[in-house]
Amino acid sequence: MSNVQIRFLVQPAPALRRSTGVASEDSMTAAATAPPVRRHLHPPPVAATPFPYNSGSLLSVQDLTLEAVSHLLARASLLENLDPLVRDRILLKRRVALLFYESSTRTRTSFELAAKGLGADTTLVSNLSSSIEKGETLKDTGLTLRALGAEAIILRHNSSGAPWLLEEATRLPVLNAGDGMHEHPTQALLDLRTILAHLRPGIEAVSADTLAGVTVTITGDILHSRVARSNMLLLPRLGAHVLLCGPAQFLPELATGAGPGISIERDFDAALRQSQVVMMLRIQAERLAGQQIDLEHYKASYQLTGQRLAAHAPSALVMHPGPIIRGLELTAGVADGSQSVILEQVRHGVAIRMAVVERALADSSTKAGRA
Repeated sequence: MSNVQIRFLVQPAPALRRSTGVASEDSMTAAATAPPVRRHLHPPPVAATPFPYNSGSLLSVQDLTLEAVSHLLARASLLENLDPLVRDRILLKRRVALLFYESSTRTRTSFELAAKGLGADTTLVSNLSSSIEKGETLKDTGLTLRALGAEAIILRHNSSGAPWLLEEATRLPVLNAGDGMHEHPTQALLDLRTILAHLRPGIEAVSADTLAGVTVTITGDILHSRVARSNMLLLPRLGAHVLLCGPAQFLPELATGAGPGISIERDFDAALRQSQVVMMLRIQAERLAGQQIDLEHYKASYQLTGQRLAAHAPSALVMHPGPIIRGLELTAGVADGSQSVILEQVRHGVAIRMAVVERALADSSTKAGRA
């Protein structure tokens, strides 16, 4: 309420008789019958969202214009091919903290290798080996890291929206390494780089029609997947058609409302026949039980097998953000087969994250634009 301006509108009292200093009888009557003082609240206009506070932050793929995406793709290629003895001078001795509230192999390791590849010093803070275990809040942990000299924080958290809270508290560049069921922006960027390498080789400057004619089918537990959400928010902006596939318990109809260029196909075989890219998502067996989905029925309907791939999508790329549960969402033969680009995704992750970390700590004059 401190920011609300309160204006008191008071009816002017009738003129007083200055000759005698006593109000007239008429004026006293008018004052007695005047309407009560009325208070009008005039709240200030709602400001545009302040997020991100720091222009180096990457909280959502929606923070990036297509120009900024192009810049990151170009920088990833340049940094990947740069002499390591030159590259490690770019962020020499800059301090980057990795704050991980969830277990991670690919994301944590690739971010750490990316930062160190640019010459930065890194430290890992885990919820299992820090004051977080004693009940310290995310805000206090972030402020402590800032006081210790961290210049950027890479955050993986099990609560959606945690990166926004951390950035608001610290005003440091925050890189979202996955927040709850919300987003995983660098995964979407590395997935895009993988797709471009195979379907649009040599293209880094992307536009609204770069992936025109490409259908990307995402199959599995889409309801709980931050990877699916970030890809749904990014790929259609480049012209791709994103086809979602899975049982209703994991894929509610409202998923199509995430944006244009997204549709649902419940029949996995029909989805495969339309696809140039097939992205499988990890399935947790306990979630199947929780949703009262029979495991064997799920595998019969949605598991990517060699026979199914050969029959319906013999030239499609097979992707998976990991970790893979072999024998559940896909078979070992598909994971290791010639159409699989799963390990390529991991490799592209290091290059993309080098570009993202560089962007976080670069001078403002070298940063790409924002939406």
